[in-house]
Amino acid sequence: MNKTITLILALLLGTAANAQTNIDLGGISADPKAPVEVSADNLSVDQDSGTAVFSGNVVIGQGDLRLSAGSVRVVYSDSTGDIAQLLATDGVTLVTDSEAAEAATADYNLTTGILTLSGSVLLTQGASALSAEQMTIDLNSGRAQMSGRVRTVFQQDGNN
Repeated sequence: MNKTITLILALLLGTAANAQTNIDLGGISADPKAPVEVSADNLSVDQDSGTAVFSGNVVIGQGDLRLSAGSVRVVYSDSTGDIAQLLATDGVTLVTDSEAAEAATADYNLTTGILTLSGSVLLTQGASALSAEQMTIDLNSGRAQMSGRVRTVFQQDGNN
């Protein structure tokens, strides 16, 4: 009986309009100071604004983390000249060894190590899937939080 009540509460709380859930994404951790490798069909650089825009089949790698998108705007730090932020648009896919996520956009702040996926986020971990409007990942710790109409399906083994 307690399992049933717990499951019902989890489902009710998980479908609230502004629901949030915290997820431990052990596979989605990266060193924000590691080298960033970018490949794309096109590159446009604006020296005045300190930005570069990669477009067309963009793939970014940093350690075990892979991010692909239609377009990625790179913002450089004024003080160091290092990459400070990556702004990905036009359909974003994030992949590690054990997780995959899809979203409309992604904002990766390399200074803080925070990656924010927004717009119809879908996270898969093995057979499990969660969806929400936004997911924020701390790549230093591997912790993530999903918010905005969080949904999931709990698989039952049929033996209880």
